[in-house]
Amino acid sequence: MKQLLLSLCLCAMPFAGAWAQQKFVDQLVKPEEGQGKVRLIQDAEITRLVNGTKAATSAAKGTQAAGAKDSAADAEAPFTAVKPPRKMKAVGYRIQVYAGGNSRTARQEAQRMAEKVKDYFGDMPTYTHFQSPRWICRVGDFRTYEEANQALHEMRATKQFDEALIVKSVILIPY
Repeated sequence: MKQLLLSLCLCAMPFAGAWAQQKFVDQLVKPEEGQGKVRLIQDAEITRLVNGTKAATSAAKGTQAAGAKDSAADAEAPFTAVKPPRKMKAVGYRIQVYAGGNSRTARQEAQRMAEKVKDYFGDMPTYTHFQSPRWICRVGDFRTYEEANQALHEMRATKQFDEALIVKSVILIPY
C-alpha cells in the first residue's frame, strides 16, 4: 500500500510544478478591484519549459495565462512583443546619393538627402554616416548589381537624384 501511494506521489510531482506555476501566473494576471493591471510578458519557450508543451500555445496567443477567462481582458487586444528581424552582413550594392565634406553643413545635407529618399521611396533603408574624410548617404541593400541598377533608374526618373551612383558595399540581409 505504501509503495502504491509513493509511486502515485512520484508520478504526480511533475504535474504539481506545472500546476503551481500556472496557478501563480493566474494570480498575477487576475484583475482585482482597486488595484493596477499586471501584464506578463515572457517568451513562449520559457512557458514551454516550465509548464510542458501544452502551455506553449497559450503563451503565444498573448499575455493571458492559460485558463484565465476574463471577459474584460478578452475585449482588449493582447500585447505582443515584436522581435526585430535578424540581419546578416554580406557583400552587395548600395546607391550613393550624397558624398560631401567633413563639415556640419555636409552632415545636414546628407541627412536632408536621406529624408528626401524616404519621402520618395519609403520602403528603402537609408544609411547616413561619416566615412573619413566625408559624410555619405547611401540607400538600399541590393544583393545583385541588376537590382541596384533598376532602383537607380527609378530614382533618376524622379529628377531629384541625378548624381546618384551604385557602389559596392557591405549590406544587411534579413534572415
